[in-house]
Amino acid sequence: MYYLGFGAGGGSGQVLNGDSLTPIYVQVAEWLETEILNGNLRSNERVYSQYQLADMFNINPATAAKGLNILADQGLVYKKRGLGMFVSPRAGERIRRKRINRNLKRLAQELAMEAERLGVSREELLDLIAEAWIQARKEELE
Repeated sequence: MYYLGFGAGGGSGQVLNGDSLTPIYVQVAEWLETEILNGNLRSNERVYSQYQLADMFNINPATAAKGLNILADQGLVYKKRGLGMFVSPRAGERIRRKRINRNLKRLAQELAMEAERLGVSREELLDLIAEAWIQARKEELE
């Protein structure tokens, strides 16, 4: 595993997992997305270079560049010749929508299917979700 102990805004303490089925360059791209979502990298702000990322994660600069290029291909960052890559306007909102569609909808479907298998009513399931939401908010404030 590769540990990240710093970053913009103090970093997120994220870990790159070398044993994961997810390629390291994809994990780098996802970490950068999270930095954008959390507001650590803002619109039109310079993103870490491939060499900075390579140093931060102790990975090959080419691997870091592949992670950056994923974001560039998705229009989440843009290149300024000789200056580096910068966060695209509204990148945070685009990432948020992408993650809702990719992650939350899948989780909600899996949760609904499991509730059905267990005979949990819609109302019970919604109550469980509301309780989990409240607990998550409490933990976030602590």
